[in-house]
Amino acid sequence: MAQHNAPVATLRIGVDVGGTNTDGVIIDPAQLHSDDRGIIAWHKVPTSPEPSHGISETITTMFKSANINPSSVASVTIGTTHFVNAVVERDASRLSRVAVLRLCGPFSKFAPPCVDWPADMKDLILSHYALLKGGLEIDGSLISDISEAQIEEQGRIIKQKGIKAVVINGVFGPIDTIEKQEERAASIIQRVVPQCDVVCSKEIANLGFLERENAAILNASILRFARHTIRAFQKPVRNLGMNCPVFITQNDGTVLSGQEAARFPIRTFSSGPTNSMRGAAFLAQGQLEEAAMVVDIGGTTTDVGLLQTNGFPRQQAAYSELAGIRMNFPCPDIKSIGLGGGSIVRQHHPVSVGPDSVGYNLTKDAIVFGGNTLTTTDCAVLSNEKLELGNREFVARLISSTDLATIQKAIRDKLERVIDKMKTSPEDLPVFLVGGGAIIAPDTLKGASRVIKPRWAEVANAIGAAMARVSAVIDTVKSTESKSATAWLQQISQEAIRKTVAAGASMESTEVVEMESFPLQYIDHKTRFIVRAAGDFDYSKAVTTSLDEAVDSDNDDETFPERDRTTNRQENPKPAMDDSVSAYKPDVRGRFWYISETDVDWISIGCYILGTGGGGSPYSSMIRLREDLRQGAVVKVMSPKDLKDDDIVGGGGSVGSPTVGIEKLAGNELLEAQEELAKVCSKSITHVVSVEIGGGNGLQSMILGSTTNMNLPVVDGDWMGRAYPTMWQTTPVVFDERSPIWSPTAMSDGNGNVLVMSRATSDFMTEKVIRAALTQMGSHTATADAPVTGAETKRWIVENTISQAWRIGRSVARARQENRVDSVAEAILDECGGPTAGRVLFKGKIVGVERMLRGGYAYGECVIEGADVRVDETTGEPPATGGPGGPGGPGGGAFHGRIKIPFKNENIAVLKLRQGVSEERQEDVLGIVPDLITVIDAQNGEAIGTPEYRYGLLVIVLGLAANDKWTKRERGLELGGPPGFGFHHLKYQPLGTFTEPRSIIDEFGE
Repeated sequence: MAQHNAPVATLRIGVDVGGTNTDGVIIDPAQLHSDDRGIIAWHKVPTSPEPSHGISETITTMFKSANINPSSVASVTIGTTHFVNAVVERDASRLSRVAVLRLCGPFSKFAPPCVDWPADMKDLILSHYALLKGGLEIDGSLISDISEAQIEEQGRIIKQKGIKAVVINGVFGPIDTIEKQEERAASIIQRVVPQCDVVCSKEIANLGFLERENAAILNASILRFARHTIRAFQKPVRNLGMNCPVFITQNDGTVLSGQEAARFPIRTFSSGPTNSMRGAAFLAQGQLEEAAMVVDIGGTTTDVGLLQTNGFPRQQAAYSELAGIRMNFPCPDIKSIGLGGGSIVRQHHPVSVGPDSVGYNLTKDAIVFGGNTLTTTDCAVLSNEKLELGNREFVARLISSTDLATIQKAIRDKLERVIDKMKTSPEDLPVFLVGGGAIIAPDTLKGASRVIKPRWAEVANAIGAAMARVSAVIDTVKSTESKSATAWLQQISQEAIRKTVAAGASMESTEVVEMESFPLQYIDHKTRFIVRAAGDFDYSKAVTTSLDEAVDSDNDDETFPERDRTTNRQENPKPAMDDSVSAYKPDVRGRFWYISETDVDWISIGCYILGTGGGGSPYSSMIRLREDLRQGAVVKVMSPKDLKDDDIVGGGGSVGSPTVGIEKLAGNELLEAQEELAKVCSKSITHVVSVEIGGGNGLQSMILGSTTNMNLPVVDGDWMGRAYPTMWQTTPVVFDERSPIWSPTAMSDGNGNVLVMSRATSDFMTEKVIRAALTQMGSHTATADAPVTGAETKRWIVENTISQAWRIGRSVARARQENRVDSVAEAILDECGGPTAGRVLFKGKIVGVERMLRGGYAYGECVIEGADVRVDETTGEPPATGGPGGPGGPGGGAFHGRIKIPFKNENIAVLKLRQGVSEERQEDVLGIVPDLITVIDAQNGEAIGTPEYRYGLLVIVLGLAANDKWTKRERGLELGGPPGFGFHHLKYQPLGTFTEPRSIIDEFGE
């Protein structure tokens, strides 16, 4: 055999260390256009408890089979699940305790670090935290400068507690390129606490304060184990005589040096599926002229993702979740089902396939290998004579041709369903089958323009690792007042390319692979830009061992024992899945409803659904209110019927940009606005009410009422019955009994700046002034509304909307518990008055989204194509198209055609698009404001806000009849109906009959 002994180091080795197998491949880039695609060796071995053993065995075997000289290897790239496994398994021996220092000024105090974590994970990792001076506004100005003395004091506390990992998280840290507050704070901590690991949040993730902090904390906690593991990866490479860099693959399909992976191990958490998709892209070269689906079939599960034409997988939406922890670092959008080469087949009637599997025991347990368990591999061997595995006769004795056909159909159906679920358009796409279990898949699939089983598909993950590229991303906010968005994109693209080259890519191969821009609501001339560039590693650059020295010379003398699941693992407690949803009863005493954590959870779900796409996510308000309750706060809700005529009812809420809201978490601004307004009002308020039940403001009255300074009852109702974008779209303005209603008013930014507008000529003018001041006050503030009397409240209020939100949230929780999310819209309708109170308007998949910014408001359109969104109760998968239920029938059958939803922060209408008709006359109105139009995630039953609309989401569009206070008055239709949104050409057509929500107090009271 000829020895592959290149004159210079050019060969690339890829190794994927999976939970079952360690796969390896050697590729010669000089032979990429040959029939063998440059693949000169590959091998699979079982993964060993100590990963270095499997890596060493794989590479040694490949060297021998292809007669490779170690000096000809240019790089070794490894993909691993070790770091993510340590988190998922709550492995106390591998996770360090962490201190968190926030640079936040007066903000975020009501949502401390790890506030939304599972209790066991929080107890395991969080050891200390402090809220310090610092932080930036969206425009880059200071909330406050950092205090060196404060940080030094915290450093001494951290040192005294023996904590060796610290996270620094600053408000708007990711856009801080001038003040460098996080970096300065980190330098101080490292001086006070030598040899301490310090993680700056801006290096981990982008905008989203809590989610970025969560990711940074996990990253800090895993650093010790990451260094140990990467040393273990490097050891066999050095022992085998290779003097080349060792790279680690990261979540987006590109590579990190060993040194970078030791600093940012969280970036590798989802690299396994990404490696397979990148491997498929490599094997598909010359065939990838359009987006394609990659179906990676392993021993137990099948992972499916969409491979874009740029060769990278489609990324998840803004947030992802791991071990119950919400984060915002980039992850591939992958759907997994319980189907693999080891899936157990049961020949009952009906026949079932999986989701349980024999896994790594396939060669021992499967019938074809002499075992006693019928698997999908047995069936594949029986149906394909070209497969030379085991003893086909063993299987032939057990399966009839009829049963075999039924089993094959079940496998086909599972694959077709998950492929359809991941598609973003009805057009057929190429489907690439990879993974060791790909032998079980058929050669044709519905929804696939062609099915491709490339050669070497079984080691696609290792190929993806070997050929991974270098990338860099820039996520920033810029002013478009004097420079266009197009010009900014060009400049930021060049910066991303330079950043990628600096990370090790060759200039000639580097290109921009993704770019997005998002105009920010309520912020003049501000746009968020996200640009990603990628390129091939430049092997011509001098590569030294310095990439690895920081890991090799690490001072940690700790050792990590082989994983012992019985002693090291901390179990993740699972909630009891009994009849708790149905059995739960709210605490109502003496005509007051005392709110619990369960109530808060359900109310927040209902608030976002009633938000009709707007109002902002209630998430941060929900966790704040939940934390208040845990600290002893009391929230008591009362019926508006129990108000006295001379009671004084106040209220208020948050105003501003959702982008700022996810970064600058609330401080005391809500209370400060109330206290300032009280100075100009003759009477103190006795009760509080929400301005809108929809979105985050639906919880503000409960937050305000429960504060120590207020301690006031909360009225069960609001001024909208939904969410609307302006203050003049409220029922007091509709009644027009006195004008203006919302004067005086006060607004606070939480950082010492308070505006009081003592008089106004109209509610429209109040709105204009507030919007103008908002930009100068950080684009996220709280307002205090002019109080009204109890008598006025009883005439004007939309009654019992907190009760309604609770009932909607309960119906969603029950649907999830009973595995019938596909019918959640029907369940919500039942809670809101039954079939006459509204209807399911559409079910399908989002296939188009357009956004623009006008006057501070986010305008746009969402296009949805009819599709079946039902979910199988046992597999969690959507059924085959055209199943029982029919179009729009029970169980969520398919709708047909397309609809369009225009929105102005909130959804305005649902318009049915008619094919073959001119643009001017192509719309049939299925629903329109003031009726409530809400878009629900078909997979979890929760609302999707207009900022979260994205391609490919399976959704249910629900219409609910608006409160009579809007529909029975001409002024109500003028302000809250089509004219209020500029849709003068469309006439309001009620989609149902409003039913008054039933009061929780009346139903559950004594």
